[in-house]
Amino acid sequence: MTLHYTQTVVIVRAPFVVDRYGNATSERDWSSATRTTVRRVSVQPDTTAEDDGDRPAVTTGLRLTTRRGVDIDLTPGDRVVALGRLLDTDGDPARYVLGGRHHHTEARLKEVAG
Repeated sequence: MTLHYTQTVVIVRAPFVVDRYGNATSERDWSSATRTTVRRVSVQPDTTAEDDGDRPAVTTGLRLTTRRGVDIDLTPGDRVVALGRLLDTDGDPARYVLGGRHHHTEARLKEVAG
Protein backbone atom coordinates (compact mmCIF):
# COMPACT_ATOMS: atom_id res chain seq x y z
CA MET A 1 0.00 0.00 0.00
CA THR A 2 1.33 3.40 -0.95
CA LEU A 3 0.55 6.24 1.41
CA HIS A 4 0.16 9.77 0.15
CA TYR A 5 0.95 12.34 2.79
CA THR A 6 -1.55 14.98 1.72
CA GLN A 7 -3.61 15.49 4.85
CA THR A 8 -3.44 18.15 7.55
CA VAL A 9 -4.33 17.55 11.20
CA VAL A 10 -4.43 19.74 14.29
CA ILE A 11 -2.98 18.50 17.58
CA VAL A 12 -4.96 19.81 20.56
CA ARG A 13 -3.12 19.72 23.89
CA ALA A 14 -4.68 20.87 27.16
CA PRO A 15 -2.75 21.60 30.34
CA PHE A 16 -3.56 19.72 33.51
CA VAL A 17 -5.88 21.43 35.99
CA VAL A 18 -4.04 22.62 39.12
CA ASP A 19 -5.81 22.12 42.43
CA ARG A 20 -6.00 24.71 45.18
CA TYR A 21 -2.73 23.41 46.68
CA GLY A 22 -0.80 23.92 43.44
CA ASN A 23 -0.72 20.24 42.46
CA ALA A 24 -1.46 19.12 38.91
CA THR A 25 -4.45 16.79 38.68
CA SER A 26 -5.24 14.22 35.98
CA GLU A 27 -8.05 16.45 34.67
CA ARG A 28 -7.38 18.52 31.55
CA ASP A 29 -8.35 22.17 31.02
CA TRP A 30 -9.61 21.99 27.43
CA SER A 31 -10.63 25.66 27.48
CA SER A 32 -6.89 26.52 27.66
CA ALA A 33 -5.74 24.04 25.01
CA THR A 34 -3.10 24.87 22.44
CA ARG A 35 -3.54 23.91 18.80
CA THR A 36 -0.68 22.88 16.51
CA THR A 37 -1.22 22.31 12.80
CA VAL A 38 0.69 19.40 11.25
CA ARG A 39 0.79 19.08 7.46
CA ARG A 40 1.71 16.28 5.08
CA VAL A 41 0.57 13.27 7.12
CA SER A 42 -1.60 10.29 6.23
CA VAL A 43 -4.75 9.42 8.20
CA GLN A 44 -6.26 6.06 7.30
CA PRO A 45 -8.96 3.76 8.71
CA ASP A 46 -7.92 1.39 11.49
CA THR A 47 -10.04 -0.90 13.67
CA THR A 48 -13.67 -0.20 14.48
CA ALA A 49 -15.75 -1.87 17.19
CA GLU A 50 -19.35 -1.89 18.34
CA ASP A 51 -20.53 -2.49 21.90
CA ASP A 52 -24.20 -3.25 22.28
CA GLY A 53 -24.25 -3.71 26.05
CA ASP A 54 -26.10 -1.48 28.51
CA ARG A 55 -24.89 1.58 26.63
CA PRO A 56 -24.45 0.96 22.89
CA ALA A 57 -21.32 2.58 21.51
CA VAL A 58 -19.25 2.61 18.34
CA THR A 59 -15.49 3.08 18.59
CA THR A 60 -13.95 4.25 15.34
CA GLY A 61 -10.20 3.97 14.95
CA LEU A 62 -7.89 5.85 12.61
CA ARG A 63 -4.13 5.61 12.15
CA LEU A 64 -1.99 8.71 11.66
CA THR A 65 1.35 8.12 9.88
CA THR A 66 4.12 10.64 9.25
CA ARG A 67 6.48 10.79 6.28
CA ARG A 68 9.84 9.10 6.41
CA GLY A 69 12.21 10.92 8.78
CA VAL A 70 9.44 13.04 10.34
CA ASP A 71 8.39 12.97 13.99
CA ILE A 72 5.57 14.99 15.54
CA ASP A 73 5.00 16.27 19.06
CA LEU A 74 2.10 14.00 20.02
CA THR A 75 1.60 12.44 23.44
CA PRO A 76 -1.06 10.31 25.16
CA GLY A 77 -3.89 12.56 26.31
CA ASP A 78 -3.66 14.82 23.29
CA ARG A 79 -6.57 15.12 20.90
CA VAL A 80 -6.32 15.34 17.13
CA VAL A 81 -8.69 17.00 14.69
CA ALA A 82 -8.61 14.92 11.51
CA LEU A 83 -11.10 14.34 8.71
CA GLY A 84 -13.56 16.68 10.42
CA ARG A 85 -13.53 14.65 13.64
CA LEU A 86 -12.15 15.30 17.13
CA LEU A 87 -10.25 12.14 18.10
CA ASP A 88 -8.40 10.99 21.20
CA THR A 89 -4.85 9.67 21.02
CA ASP A 90 -5.08 5.95 21.81
CA GLY A 91 -1.93 5.10 23.79
CA ASP A 92 1.65 6.09 23.06
CA PRO A 93 2.53 7.07 19.50
CA ALA A 94 4.93 4.52 17.96
CA ARG A 95 8.24 6.00 16.88
CA TYR A 96 9.97 3.61 14.49
CA VAL A 97 13.76 3.54 14.33
CA LEU A 98 15.73 1.99 11.49
CA GLY A 99 19.54 1.88 11.48
CA GLY A 100 19.66 4.00 14.64
CA ARG A 101 17.66 6.85 13.06
CA HIS A 102 14.04 7.88 13.36
CA HIS A 103 12.15 6.45 10.40
CA HIS A 104 8.54 7.57 10.97
CA THR A 105 5.83 7.95 13.61
CA GLU A 106 2.45 6.22 13.78
CA ALA A 107 -0.37 6.99 16.20
CA ARG A 108 -3.68 5.33 16.76
CA LEU A 109 -6.61 7.69 17.15
CA LYS A 110 -10.11 6.88 18.32
CA GLU A 111 -13.56 8.37 18.51
CA VAL A 112 -16.22 6.84 20.78
CA ALA A 113 -19.84 7.63 19.94
CA GLY A 114 -22.73 6.51 22.10
